[in-house]
Amino acid sequence: MHTTLRRLLRPALLAAALGITLPATAADVAGVRFDDKASLAGSELVLNGAALRTRFMLKIYAIGLYLPRSGNSAEAVMASSGPKRIQITTLRELGASEFADALVDGLKRNHSDAELAKLQPRIDDFRNAIIALKSTPAGSQIRLEWLPGSGTRLSVGNEARGKDIPGEDFYRALLRIWIGEKPVDQDLKNALLGKA
Repeated sequence: MHTTLRRLLRPALLAAALGITLPATAADVAGVRFDDKASLAGSELVLNGAALRTRFMLKIYAIGLYLPRSGNSAEAVMASSGPKRIQITTLRELGASEFADALVDGLKRNHSDAELAKLQPRIDDFRNAIIALKSTPAGSQIRLEWLPGSGTRLSVGNEARGKDIPGEDFYRALLRIWIGEKPVDQDLKNALLGKA
């Protein structure tokens, strides 16, 4: 192997051998650009991973996960402290009810009945905030952000929708839709965890 090529590949090969995730760089997913860094609540976040959500071979949305520091397992992501962001860009128009129901289904798949019962009032608030959107046209940017001291914030564009939902347990519940034991898509989970 050429010396220069070997020198360039060495960090990636070492990281792979040790199971270390290298910091993510900017990503392009189905024409949607995710910057390698973002700012939230006075903190700098890094792009942990980005992926494409498809259903029946249709492109639904591009999604990126931003964290205070990279994590390559669901457990590490859930345990990380500080602000976090799930950033979604729709690739087709989605009815708000359809989108809300899909997210609620993801919550149901990853939680027991007892866990859901504890979350239910907050799930209802979250679902109502999404339904109030009526629809999300292609190209809509949706952010689900954890803001310590405030809660989970739903934003469309740069506009907050509904009220902030208290409790970091609720934000962790949302994360499980994509990176839980029963994610919406295993390849998408791997990509968000920087494994793709």
